[in-house]
Amino acid sequence: MSSISIIGSGNMAGAIGTLAIKGGNTVEVIGRDAAKSAALARTLGGGATAGTFGAAPAGDIVILAVLFDSAVPAVREFGDALAGKIIVDITNPFDATGTGLAVPHDTSIAQRVAEAAPASAQVVKAFNTLFRHVLAKGDPADVFMAGDDAQAKASVSAFVESLGLRPRDVGDLSMAHWVEGAGVLTMGLARTGVGNFDFSLGIDNLG
Repeated sequence: MSSISIIGSGNMAGAIGTLAIKGGNTVEVIGRDAAKSAALARTLGGGATAGTFGAAPAGDIVILAVLFDSAVPAVREFGDALAGKIIVDITNPFDATGTGLAVPHDTSIAQRVAEAAPASAQVVKAFNTLFRHVLAKGDPADVFMAGDDAQAKASVSAFVESLGLRPRDVGDLSMAHWVEGAGVLTMGLARTGVGNFDFSLGIDNLG
């Protein structure tokens, strides 16, 4: 199993942390509000611990579970403490209307995280197309992933599988822009084509 540190203590942190503990992973929660992080760790149980914001995370895989506009600043604050880590960016850079991306067409939040991270860190985009309550159910769902390092993606894939989910590799980190765009697509479907938020995007293999 994997050793996971989650930066953030909100709803997605709780959903991923719960599934991670259930899957036999080691979990550390890190947030700016130490009391909130400690409370989430207690709620998760299973030996989950609370870390210190800005200090070296205990986990080999670091889940960046913050609002998208806090992702790059958080990575910069941790600085060299993230050296050698696999950073999983789960954020959605929605614009103010939720109908487009708040990043230019030639980049992504994940790529900007990679630029801000230590050179020895590897960034993988994942989990952003799953609504929190859908993820929390623990039902099988597809997790689209983008990243430049094959070994890092293999590690994240193993973690995803431990949660009872299906990893779907879409290519290198340049594809993160389109994975983030799939988050916008999901919002559009929720508002119109599906009409609710009780679904997830997935692959139907017809072969």
